[in-house]
Amino acid sequence: MSTDQQQYSDDLRWMAAALDQARRGIGLTSTNPPVGAVVVKDDAIVGWGYHKKAGEPHAEVEAIRDAMQRSPTKLSGATIYVTLEPCCTTGRTPPCTNAIKEARIVRVVYGARDPNPAHQGRADQVLKAGRIQVTSGVMEAECTEILRPFAKWITTGLPYVIAKVGQSLDGRITRPEGEPQWITSEAARAHALRLRNRVDAIIVGAETVRHDNPRLTLRGAHVNQSKLQPWRVVMTRSGSLPQESHLFTDEFKDRTLVLPGMDFPEVLRELADRGVNTVLVEGGGIILGRAFACHQVDEVVWYIAPLLCGGGRPSISGLPLPASVELSNVQVLTLGDNVCLTGQPVWPTTA
Repeated sequence: MSTDQQQYSDDLRWMAAALDQARRGIGLTSTNPPVGAVVVKDDAIVGWGYHKKAGEPHAEVEAIRDAMQRSPTKLSGATIYVTLEPCCTTGRTPPCTNAIKEARIVRVVYGARDPNPAHQGRADQVLKAGRIQVTSGVMEAECTEILRPFAKWITTGLPYVIAKVGQSLDGRITRPEGEPQWITSEAARAHALRLRNRVDAIIVGAETVRHDNPRLTLRGAHVNQSKLQPWRVVMTRSGSLPQESHLFTDEFKDRTLVLPGMDFPEVLRELADRGVNTVLVEGGGIILGRAFACHQVDEVVWYIAPLLCGGGRPSISGLPLPASVELSNVQVLTLGDNVCLTGQPVWPTTA
């Protein structure tokens, strides 16, 4: 293997480790992106870290501090791998490019360019001016993927929208009267609960509150204890809701928002003003229909059970879609006898 091939192979290995770090911050960093970093010297990781919360140190600083504690003599002359282009401006924290230079790191490898047009590409100039070697675009697709929610928010001012559905084979989200409530399996529902760890808000319609009395809380073995309970958002025309519902009486009642008379884009703007990067639409069919009709769904997570209901509420209703919606990057996961299909809607571009 040539020297260049070996370097490329090493870069992939260490960037994968940085991505593992970045994924630990998904759902915790709004309005900042999740970012991970590792410091490498002599073919070994000497420090690692990830961005834990907006206003706290960025991933590069966390990794450098970790290296200073673990192997202070190995920090000088090391390489740092970062999933996102390092910041070079002062915000709530100092520029990461300064921390990199002060640590005497000699090479920076990053995956994705900053989606913020005001910052994109500036780190290269700053670092190279400090005689630091820069390599970009390593595992770029994977690094960009975890930035999708932040990229939408920073470029449009609107949150990233995940639409979640649990339905029967004939497209129903409720069963006939007198039958059990659940359509999907316990394994599928446990998988769906983990989606809430990714988001800052969960949206449902008034009919879901009236008929299902949901809790919309973080729970299960995979909950990160440092994560704040997502906003529980109820879209309603009338504003008339049962005040004995869990959303208004449990320990998280202060995290419930009722937004009467708003269309879906208005709700997204209201949530963006509250620092929300990512929302999960959990139903019902009318709210999902409104989200799809205004082309604001960025990702779908569709659970399908081997069940024919023959009636009940459809998974999407209300406003008709003007055309079929194709999905890209489709993945299919088997959960026992249920299936989970994920993908990203392909919306027409506007001139």
